[in-house]
Amino acid sequence: MKITILDDYHDTLRTLPCFKMLEGHDVTIWNDHVQDVDALAKRLADTEALVLFRERTKIRTPLLERLPKLKLISQRSVFPHIDIDTCTRLGVIVSSNQHAGQPSYGTSELTWTLILGAMRRLPQQVASMKAGKWQSDLGSSLHDKTLGIYGYGRIGKVVASYGVAFKMNILVWAREESRARARADGYETAASKEEFFERCDVLSLHMRLYEPTRGIVKAADRARMKPTALLVNTSRAPLIEKGALEAALRAGRPGFAAVDVYEDEPVTDPDYPLLKMDNVLCTPHIGYVTRDEYQIQFSDIFGQILAYQAGKPVNVVNPDALKRR
Repeated sequence: MKITILDDYHDTLRTLPCFKMLEGHDVTIWNDHVQDVDALAKRLADTEALVLFRERTKIRTPLLERLPKLKLISQRSVFPHIDIDTCTRLGVIVSSNQHAGQPSYGTSELTWTLILGAMRRLPQQVASMKAGKWQSDLGSSLHDKTLGIYGYGRIGKVVASYGVAFKMNILVWAREESRARARADGYETAASKEEFFERCDVLSLHMRLYEPTRGIVKAADRARMKPTALLVNTSRAPLIEKGALEAALRAGRPGFAAVDVYEDEPVTDPDYPLLKMDNVLCTPHIGYVTRDEYQIQFSDIFGQILAYQAGKPVNVVNPDALKRR
């Protein structure tokens, strides 16, 4: 099969053991990021199987309708960046393993890295030393602080366990079903969303993005946070109302933020507002970007291609496309 892989920024995949799964196939790898429809249509003109890195490239109807040879899109996790109905209409199968039984430890670990880095003001301290100065700021300890977990799924549960190891008080807010699981695990749940935002010293978002959760963190929620509080987002930027995080930080509630996700990615403008704020720690969407995570994820993704080739597609999110094809 003619297989195309988009957005492999560091040309990493060919160095992984799982890449051997594609031996015998005609594989093209692109290391840059392109969203222009004309450019993508040219690159993908002969592609039969398209491999995606999560949501880095949007696969919308105007592009799909110009790819008559495309048979399969193979990726992992959620797929808000793909026009599934159009794929179904055109007979393009979308295979995506939802990894329901396994958290992303890479994302969980990055979340904790951001918490530690922001609370101890590590970027500022490092910059001070590089400028020939000594201590530049006063950080905060985590011991006995309240760690808020908004969304108690696989990753939220792991991050809560890290908080326990640091002797933090864990407070959970989520859907009632998830709050019940948190209580069963021995964690306190807030009596209301308002109380949750008021009490947290560190508040970390761990929800999937779909229509009910889009913009779920409102201006009124952020206004309830302590001026010393830290808001952490390694999930998805649109969980917070668009453009509102910057305004909240300038207003001083919360006082700090650490983010790994953005409305439009990649962010390459050095004048991007959040990058200019001293009370924000930014990383370039690297939660899942580890060699270990890639090996796990792309073993699934390449396995989906082999299953399709064998006539037994797996993890199909649009089964009606099988009839069309």
